[in-house]
Amino acid sequence: MYQVIARKYRPRTFAELIGQEHVRTTLENAITQQRIAHGYILAGQRGTGKTTIARILARCLNCVEGPTPTPCGVCSSCIETSQSSAPDVIEIDAASNRGINEMRELRENVRYRPSRDRYKVFIIDEAHQITNEAFNALLKTLEEPPEWAVFVLCTTESHKIPTTIASRCQQFSFRSVDFHEVVGRMEEICKAEGIEAEPEALAVIAQAGEGSVRDSFSALDQAIACCGNTLTGAAVRDLLGMYSLASLERVTQALLSQQTAAMLEIVAELESAGKNLQQFCREMARYFRNLLVAKITGKETRLIPAAAPEQARMRDTSAQFSEEDLTRWLQLTLELYGQLQYSMQPRLHVELGLMRLVHAGRIKPIEEALKELAASGGVPAPRPPQATAAAPVRAASVTERSQAPYAAPRPAASASSGPSYSAPPARTAAPPAPAPARTLAPQPSAPPAPRSTAIEPGSTKEKLIAALQEMRSAMSVQAVEDSQLIETQGTVEFLAPRSAKLGLMAKDVEKGLTQILGRAVRVKITIDETAVVAAPEKKPQTSEAEDEASQRAMAHPDVQRFQEIFPGSQVRGVRDLKE
Repeated sequence: MYQVIARKYRPRTFAELIGQEHVRTTLENAITQQRIAHGYILAGQRGTGKTTIARILARCLNCVEGPTPTPCGVCSSCIETSQSSAPDVIEIDAASNRGINEMRELRENVRYRPSRDRYKVFIIDEAHQITNEAFNALLKTLEEPPEWAVFVLCTTESHKIPTTIASRCQQFSFRSVDFHEVVGRMEEICKAEGIEAEPEALAVIAQAGEGSVRDSFSALDQAIACCGNTLTGAAVRDLLGMYSLASLERVTQALLSQQTAAMLEIVAELESAGKNLQQFCREMARYFRNLLVAKITGKETRLIPAAAPEQARMRDTSAQFSEEDLTRWLQLTLELYGQLQYSMQPRLHVELGLMRLVHAGRIKPIEEALKELAASGGVPAPRPPQATAAAPVRAASVTERSQAPYAAPRPAASASSGPSYSAPPARTAAPPAPAPARTLAPQPSAPPAPRSTAIEPGSTKEKLIAALQEMRSAMSVQAVEDSQLIETQGTVEFLAPRSAKLGLMAKDVEKGLTQILGRAVRVKITIDETAVVAAPEKKPQTSEAEDEASQRAMAHPDVQRFQEIFPGSQVRGVRDLKE
């Protein structure tokens, strides 16, 4: 009867293991020094060898030549342990035996000596699914087991193991197996099975496994069943739903030429071919990550899970972009992948996401724009292709720069909200053509005349403001100042703008009126939609030193060039850093 590759080529000794050197070395030394613990927790992702090492440990302990780190493999104990039929090696699936009754039965079984072998080894797989009550029933047994009992708990979610259990066991964390080690092991298997496999095909299978040996071996078994004795990269990619470098390079070519139409064509072809768009975005994120690593390292590296020819192509592609662009695209792709998990219209999300990649590639740092301006003698550099920035571009503030360093271009703002010179933007579009010379701060159009809210000396309004100031109710003070107070018999009416409503509704206002009038009154608030609160007048700068500093700053060439690039900007304050 046929046996799958994952079972047929399962390691039977520590020497046959790939990866997990830290676990192998520790267990070999423990067996050699006769320092065998009564409990072990093997934790890690699926298919990395947890159950396999548990069985190898059982063979090492019960071999007729043992305990030894190199079991003979021919005695009855070694053979039966490998076949999961040894009487003193009990394997328990905690996913289906997770209750307190099963743990009580196990606790009773521990009391009896091994029927034939040296140790009684209990291998509990998926141990994190055991209930809390069942763990409590096993707690005392794990703390003080008989000398012939060894417990091995295998789990993919170690954080679900109670700390009372973990503190009584030695814990090992399993790591993802290296890409090149998995490929090397599959090459050995293909030679033993008489399979001709291209390096690209094995690389694709190892990528699909994502560090899991069992997943990689299962994919290899599937590829052999589909393609026969000859495995090609294209056939394996099509079988596993993986995307080739050529298909992913179409995205980078569209980014290089800044063509959004090409992005829409890519999505249309994926949709017509019935491809999974979420899987495509996942592969694209991995592709941008590999391009970024190739750009940083500049040589063949083990950090990229790909064969040498593929890494060379990635280095050539990454050389056409900057690290900032690749980082920005990777972040946007990861955001798109997360959105697709809850999207009801995946095609629309993918189209929008790919077009955002193109737009993000047009962003230019403000520092670079200023350098180009200085190099060209005061003439702004030409804008990139298809850039549409007719209106003045608002510069990002320092807060926006720290929170969203790779955000897409934002809409233009009005001239009155232009940035100050002391906070240059992080990134912006290419600078527009210089506008004709204009005054430093153009006078804005006259606002509507504010309603009179004068405070007469000795009036109820003045007394109320004084009372609220004593109560330290600043919001109510401002609201009363912005309102017109009309006092009638038993009622005080406030004719106020909408922005003052919340401050007038405070209990301090009613309390202050009662205090100054000596009687309880009813407060009435009338919202005047046409009311305009007068802005506080700015104090003119009367210091000659400040005027001189402002004149020097405005005469600086960089300030003048900045105003040429951003015609609607205003310099609202100048501060001497030496002070």
